Amino acid sequence: MAVALSLAAGAAWAVDPFKVRDIRVEGLQRVEAGTIFASMPVRVGDTYDDEKGAAAIQALFGLGLFKDVRIEVSGDVLVVIVEERPTVADVSFSGNKEFDKDLLRNALRDAGLSDGRPFDRALLDRSEQEIKRQYINRGLYGAEVVATVTPIERNRVNVSFTITEGDRAKIKEIRVNGSKAFSESTLRNLFDLDTGGWLSWYTKSDQYSRAKLNADLETLRSYYLTRGYLEFRIDSTQVVISPDKQDINIAINIFEGERYVVAAVKLEGNYLDKEDEFKPLVTIKPGEAYNADSVVQTTKAFTDFFGTFGYAFAQVEAKPEVDRVNNRVTLVLQAEPSRRAYVRRVNVAGNNRTRDEVVRREFRQFEAAWYDSEKIRLSRDRVDRLGFFKEVSIDTQEVPGAPDQVDLVVTVVEKPTGNLSLGAGYSSGDGLGLTGAIRQDNAFGSGNSLGVQVNTSKVNRTIVFSTTDPYFTVDGVSRSIDVYHRSASPYSDTDSYKLVTSGASLRFGVPFTESDTVYFGGGVERTRIVPGTNLPAAYANYANQFGFSSNSVPLTVGWSRDSRDSALAPNNGVFQRVNAEWSIAGDAKYLTTSYQYQQYYPLNKQFTLAFNGDVGYGKGLGGRPFPLFKNFSGGGLGSVRGFEQGSLGQIDATTGNSIGGTRKLNANFELLTPFPGAGNDRTLRMFTFFDVGNVYGEAQPIRLNQLRAAAGLGISWVSPVGPLRLALSRPVRKFAGDKIQNIQFQIGTSF
Repeated sequence: MAVALSLAAGAAWAVDPFKVRDIRVEGLQRVEAGTIFASMPVRVGDTYDDEKGAAAIQALFGLGLFKDVRIEVSGDVLVVIVEERPTVADVSFSGNKEFDKDLLRNALRDAGLSDGRPFDRALLDRSEQEIKRQYINRGLYGAEVVATVTPIERNRVNVSFTITEGDRAKIKEIRVNGSKAFSESTLRNLFDLDTGGWLSWYTKSDQYSRAKLNADLETLRSYYLTRGYLEFRIDSTQVVISPDKQDINIAINIFEGERYVVAAVKLEGNYLDKEDEFKPLVTIKPGEAYNADSVVQTTKAFTDFFGTFGYAFAQVEAKPEVDRVNNRVTLVLQAEPSRRAYVRRVNVAGNNRTRDEVVRREFRQFEAAWYDSEKIRLSRDRVDRLGFFKEVSIDTQEVPGAPDQVDLVVTVVEKPTGNLSLGAGYSSGDGLGLTGAIRQDNAFGSGNSLGVQVNTSKVNRTIVFSTTDPYFTVDGVSRSIDVYHRSASPYSDTDSYKLVTSGASLRFGVPFTESDTVYFGGGVERTRIVPGTNLPAAYANYANQFGFSSNSVPLTVGWSRDSRDSALAPNNGVFQRVNAEWSIAGDAKYLTTSYQYQQYYPLNKQFTLAFNGDVGYGKGLGGRPFPLFKNFSGGGLGSVRGFEQGSLGQIDATTGNSIGGTRKLNANFELLTPFPGAGNDRTLRMFTFFDVGNVYGEAQPIRLNQLRAAAGLGISWVSPVGPLRLALSRPVRKFAGDKIQNIQFQIGTSF
């Protein structure tokens, strides 16, 4: 009977070929008839047969718009009967806490499900799996997703997803199998992933992520390859989830191999007859263990050095010649410079707001000049240091038909450069203060900055208007203008005396080298001593002799060099700064100079040794003493911790409080370590410190046996509101009358 029905159906389908006089479409609701006619392989006037009918049905089904398609023949007229798929009217979610609804909608849109699109069950299944995949990426392996489809009028449906997120799966165990040269605990400490600690709620280090695991595997591989294990490999990685989807066990199986020592380094190939210039770039040292980082560093240095001669396509390969009998390896550096090229054009992409010239003026590689990799690297770094972009990359593109030319494409990803902030802060030295700031670092895409800053601390009140043009001249001289008003008091008592300073300044910065900038400028300033309670006798005597108001015209000059890898959480590099201020006119004539030196030594991935030195000197001119309101202060964060903020220096005979001094000397030593439970997160670290320093008056001799010293522990955190430091200190050397403060903290300070 089945065979008979099949034959009957085939007989019913078969039609004699005929010429089509008309085509009629039935069943359309939202789809345009033109879509049908454009997709069919049959037109009016064509000869229709069974083969074309089958092709027409297949083409219409391929549009994905119809649940059913039939073709009937009425005389010489084709009747196309379709049943449209319903369209999605709305997509909604309930039970989702981990993800924002818009993020889930975007994920489903990429999977093909969104408002206005045709709906089918297969698409619904894919959407459920996509939502589950999003939760799995966050470690929520037990998440359940149930989809509900509700038909509504005009052949539409509402799709709702009910989500039960469940608990997040945590890493229960990490095993490294096959390790012999190093203990398993040593290798596990290299990982950012761990089994959790009391701070895991912040670091999320116990939450599994494939990307994090891959990063940890690369760290493990690098650890071995930099210690001589040339043949190290990771054989397999197994991630097992418990039946209740709450625990994750990770097993990493490795093969260490033998440890190899470098026997020799050979240079082969074409080195442009400059082998003697390439040899100093070799960081691979014979007699020491094989180090993959040194190999990569050397080959990159060779490639970059070729680039400085215009060879943009140079290739350098390190070929190891392994002696497994003696566990020694000879590295052959094979070089092929290829052809020399020059830069035809530099194109900028991605700068929707920032003007082209803001990017181009940072470039040191010019168009129509020979390709120079060092200048290109420097150009990328300079664009990145502008702070206007999240990402900066430079791609080299060959020019078709011109083998000796390349184009450079600078691709930037812009970020918001305006900042409107309101907040509150507290420090053990300044008390409670409200702050507000409006700043635009890339005003109108010009690269100029405009800003207003306000601080309402009880003891320090500030309002500053500032603007900087980094390219006041075409050769990179910057210009900064500041207008400010500051009110400072050492006491929170509203009746206490105050120092009120108002002024304006104009500064220029001249880049002498790529890393050295010299600053100079001038300004006008007026300082008033406002009488009140606790006015030191020294201030009263100064005011009685020279007046309660002092005007000055200070000229400033300075120099800075910064090679730190980060300004907020440095781990390596040096920072130096020299400043001098000379008041040449007005009631107050003086000279102040200061020098600061910081250096960071990375001992390993986790530990950093830091040093900070700071000295200052001030002298009165024109037969007048150094103005007391310009005195240096000492004690507290940024100076000698453990002593009350600003308490070091000369002691006023009347109030018994410090009035600072004309000379200061500080030295700080820190050992930065990961915060327990925070893994290798550099934004949250602990430190131990030792501080020594003091402030001396103009008539006081500088005696080292008068230096104050303190030691202690602290926490450094790059918080959302700025760098925060908390220090618990204990004085190591103190004297009678010193004001001790064992706990100190502040937002926005360093050292």
